[in-house]
Amino acid sequence: MTTALTEQTLGNLACLIPGATRVFRHHKLDFCCGGNTSLREAARQRNLDLKALADELAALSRDPAAEPDWRNAPIGTLIEHILKRFHERHREQLPELIRLANRVEQVHGKTEGCPAGLAEHLWRMQQELESHMLKEEQILFPLLRRDMALPQTQGPIAMMRYEHDQHGAALERLAELTDDITVPAGACNTWRALYRGLEELRDDLMQHIHLENNILFLSASARPSGSEPDRPGAPLAR
Repeated sequence: MTTALTEQTLGNLACLIPGATRVFRHHKLDFCCGGNTSLREAARQRNLDLKALADELAALSRDPAAEPDWRNAPIGTLIEHILKRFHERHREQLPELIRLANRVEQVHGKTEGCPAGLAEHLWRMQQELESHMLKEEQILFPLLRRDMALPQTQGPIAMMRYEHDQHGAALERLAELTDDITVPAGACNTWRALYRGLEELRDDLMQHIHLENNILFLSASARPSGSEPDRPGAPLAR
């Protein structure tokens, strides 16, 4: 069992094993933008014990509260979930995180460990994410809902994958600015609230990208041209 796991990609394992994404986040393994990396190679890059990591994944049991298995869900249903769970949430998260980051930088700018430049970085992330989500909402998702043929969707999908890589790079920069989102000793409540929010943003964005890269886009590419749309004429969710 564990030998078979080691040769599978992080993206596949994230789809196959409920709870795997929590393990990957704990060990700082990129299962979204780096989803094509095998478990063996990912462990080597992070200097992790491959056998222990595979055993940890093999021991996971299905948790009734775990993320549903989206691989067999209708594409329209998955799109609805992405819109409500992630697009709406990111639009709530970032303005408040920018406000908190500005406050921390203004009050604690001379304190060791203060994340100088974080508010500006979050603002850029907000602009890039908003542009990305609008492209999905206005172009790609309607095409997928209407079951357009692969030649008509492969360009938008390729662009979204490219932008996902950029979001991954933004998360890496976020980690650099915040010592991997580590709260310094003696940090004030605002600073702690900011870093709790950053942890949530990182987890949500990684899960968001995983669902699109490793499930939605693959399902759309594999779906036979001319199959019935999931929800004919369904309005775009906001």
